Order: sequence, then structure tokens, then C-alpha cells
Amino acid sequence: MKFTAATLIAAAFLAADSVTAFQTQAFGLARRTVTTSLSAGGNGMDMSGNSWKPDSEKMGSTDTGDYYPDDYDAGVEFTDGMMGSQSNGKGGDRSGPQLPGMENLGEGAIMMGGITLAEGIPDGMEFVPSSVPDGEFQMRVPASSNGQDLIIEVKPVCMTFEDYFASFSADSSPIFKVGPATGRMDRRGGEISVLTVRVEPNGQAGEFVGNLVMNLPEDNSKICYKITATCF
Repeated sequence: MKFTAATLIAAAFLAADSVTAFQTQAFGLARRTVTTSLSAGGNGMDMSGNSWKPDSEKMGSTDTGDYYPDDYDAGVEFTDGMMGSQSNGKGGDRSGPQLPGMENLGEGAIMMGGITLAEGIPDGMEFVPSSVPDGEFQMRVPASSNGQDLIIEVKPVCMTFEDYFASFSADSSPIFKVGPATGRMDRRGGEISVLTVRVEPNGQAGEFVGNLVMNLPEDNSKICYKITATCF
């Protein structure tokens, strides 16, 4: 049998078409098989999902806790909480009964040292004068007199109310005394504190020096005055 060139070419094309058709059918069957397997999910499982959700994920009111009975009424009005958490429901008015000993504090005042004033000078407190006094006073007192008083007005210098303790330094003459020894200084711009210095020469003549120290322990400061008494 003789095969011409045209016959061979035609046979080649037929063979190629057969192979292509077989591959198309084979791969198409594979694709359909895979698609069917994914849709089924394997082992008869449905992988399409469902709409079930637990109660905790469902929308609902949370105004009342689960621990309250259904008929519980909290009595909360929509105005509650206005004017801040510290408001008492009176438009922000926070006034109330004053505490004993704090009636004159005023708005924004801060009390240092507590409500109860110290009855005396604490044990061990030292009264050391500054190298440069805050003020100096001169007195002339008859040696034979019963004594003489000097009034010292001390302006408040602290930002808050401060307990003070006043006394003369250890190197001062014993003819000097001061009162009150304890007190509470007003905050800056408030009322002055009044100290009374008493000089009793007891018949002694001469020049005597006293260094008055006013300790403000809460403020870690002090106020000092130098007093010179000439007794004649």
C-alpha cells in the first residue's frame, strides 16, 4: 500500500483530534468530579453554613442585668448623671452642712494639719532663727515695771491653712514670752495672725535680745523676728 503525502497529513490530523477529544473528556470528567466533591463537603457534611447563633450574640436590651427580676425598676431618670458624677441633682450645687472647725474654709480651700488644732508644741521641735530675720522690733521697758506687751501682726504667706508653732530661740533672753504658742495661719490673702510678745524685766536693766521663730512644719518654712528690749 502506498501512502501519499496528503494521506499521511490527513492521518496525523485525525490522530491529533482523537487525542484532544479524549483529553477534553478526561479532564472535564475530573473537573466535574472535583466540583461534586467540594459541593458535597465530604463524608456527607454540608459546608454551606447555617444561621443559628447563641443567645449571647443576639441583639437585645442590656439595661437590666440577668440577676434582676423581670419586674425590677431601677428608677433611673434620663437626667441622672447630668452636671457630672459629683452633682447631687440640684444643678451642680454641692453645698451641704459644714464640718465643725471648717466653716470659714471658703471655696477651694485646703486644710493642712487636720481639724483639731495642736494643744502644744510637739516634743523635740527646734526653734532656730534665720540668719536674716523677716522683721525687727525695738522696745523700751522700765526695769521696775510689771512688763510690757508688743503686738506683732503676721500676714499669711502660705497657699493653704497652716498650723504654726511660735517660741523664742534657745539663745534668747528669758524675759521674752510669746502667745499664743500654737495657732492656725490663714491662707495667703486671708486674715492676719496676731502674736503678743511679753517682756518682763523683773528689775533687770540693760539691753536684751530675743529671736522669735514661727514654725510652719506643713509648709516646711518659718517666719523669724528679732526683738531688742532696752530696759532702764
